[in-house]
Amino acid sequence: MTDSEIVLGMSAAFSGPSRGLGIELFRGASAYFEHINRQGGVRGRRVVLRTYDDGYQPDPSVQNTMTLMLEDEVFALFGYVGTPTVTRVLPMLKKFQERQVYLFFPFTGAQPQREPPYGPFAFNLRASYRQETAGLVQNFVGIGRRRIGVFYQADAYGRSGWAGVRRALRPFGERIVGEATYRRGSKFTGIMRDQVEILKASRPDAVICIGAYAACAAFLRDAVDLGLRVPIANVSFVGSENLLNLITQGRDDGERYTELLVNSQVVPSYHDVGIPAVRQYQEFMARYDPQPPQELLKENYTPFSHSFVSLEGFLNAKLMVEILDRLGDRPERAALEDAIFSISDFDLGIGELVSFGPERRQGLQKVYYTVVDEGRFVPLDSWKDRFA
Repeated sequence: MTDSEIVLGMSAAFSGPSRGLGIELFRGASAYFEHINRQGGVRGRRVVLRTYDDGYQPDPSVQNTMTLMLEDEVFALFGYVGTPTVTRVLPMLKKFQERQVYLFFPFTGAQPQREPPYGPFAFNLRASYRQETAGLVQNFVGIGRRRIGVFYQADAYGRSGWAGVRRALRPFGERIVGEATYRRGSKFTGIMRDQVEILKASRPDAVICIGAYAACAAFLRDAVDLGLRVPIANVSFVGSENLLNLITQGRDDGERYTELLVNSQVVPSYHDVGIPAVRQYQEFMARYDPQPPQELLKENYTPFSHSFVSLEGFLNAKLMVEILDRLGDRPERAALEDAIFSISDFDLGIGELVSFGPERRQGLQKVYYTVVDEGRFVPLDSWKDRFA
């Protein structure tokens, strides 16, 4: 940090089959930071987002974090993407805890950054995978779909979601009826027929997917093609717009693949301009047209005008600016905890107040449910009407 800048460090996927997540999260955050910087910054200091690509892989994420902490000496870490990367970075923050470098608002709902021994080194805004999977299970069971299978990424992220489903089924006296995994980094062009057949054999009433958009789109495609006619759900990390784009692009029969699709979200609909923060988000995205760091882009990517991921990035940045402002004219890392613990019933503009405290390191709790209608994700009005 200098007298003119506050530098935040971000390691995320800007390449590989999950690059849309890092790119969209960065764009949403950049739209808000750009607006603040054009207004004079935070108490006269510009907010700078120092960004590195990790391709959604743990080893590069660790290397990037070392660079950000020890060479770039960033003020805080911000907007990391993914459980397999974050779970490897958390022990480093503990090891270097005398530097008081915290991770703010990672794009993951996993438990490791929400509980001991690493919870004290991270602050979360989004609801957890445990909350997302519990909501999906409760709604499926509520309409009589009790036999639930799981398709998940074979790593810490997938297991976190798998554990959430298992935990949510227990009070209903149910267990996961079938499970199939895939390897992180799988592409949409990959074949998921074996996984579909494994799950079909378990005769599920619904399947909950814990994965990234390329693999989950491939699974959805093959499930429909092979006649697995049950609701297929994804948690928010999937990147809904990226998944929808893959499953429908170049097809005249896209509706066939999405009619039984339901995705949970941790932010409200970006179409709902009745929500103040959504209006602000749409305005700033249009005004500033934030672009991903060109030096990190190795493959073609067409950004979305709006997405759940970029809206989440926007809200992350909005809260980050509020925290930085509460540090006063001479911001210090040592004061970050007190600043965030002072956040109580703060209005982000989405209809849910945000609070933090020593025993509360997650700001939002709400989970939303969306389905595809006329080629876009919209709020789900009735589980019974759609899926019973």
